Amino acid sequence: MLTITRKLEFDAGHRIPDHKSQCRNLHGHRYTLEITLTGAVIQAEGNSDNGMIMDFSDIKALAKEHLVDVWDHAFLVYEKDDKVREFLASLPGHKTVVIDRIPTVENLAQIAFGILKAAYTDRFGTGLHLHKLVLHETPNCWAEITDA
Repeated sequence: MLTITRKLEFDAGHRIPDHKSQCRNLHGHRYTLEITLTGAVIQAEGNSDNGMIMDFSDIKALAKEHLVDVWDHAFLVYEKDDKVREFLASLPGHKTVVIDRIPTVENLAQIAFGILKAAYTDRFGTGLHLHKLVLHETPNCWAEITDA
C-alpha cells in the first residue's frame, strides 16, 4: 500500500477534569498532527496532480479548513466541564471548542479522524481516503488511529 503523510502543528489548551495529576489544571500543548492518506496515484497528463495521490498543499488546505484553524489557539473543553465552560464564556471573544468527550489525546485523535476522514474521502474518484492519523500531545506522547 502506498501512502503519503503531511504534518501540521497547532496550539490548544485543555484540561482533564478528573485526572489524578496536574492535567486536571488548565494547560496547553503544541500539538503535532500527522495525516496519512492512501489511494491510487493520479494518472492525468497535464494535470497539476499527475503522479500524486494528492498534492501536499491541498492536504494542508483541507486540514486547516476543517480542523487546524478551528482548534488552533482554542481551548478544547468537555461539554460537561461546567465550571470551565462558564469561565470561558465569561471571556469576551474567547475561542472555545466544546467537544462531547474529555479532551484526552486519544479522544481528540478520534474526533480529528472523523472530521478529516469526511474531508478527504474520494475527492478525485481514485479511492483517496484517510488511512491513519497521529496526534502528538507532546514530543513523547501521542495517539494513533488507523482506518480499519
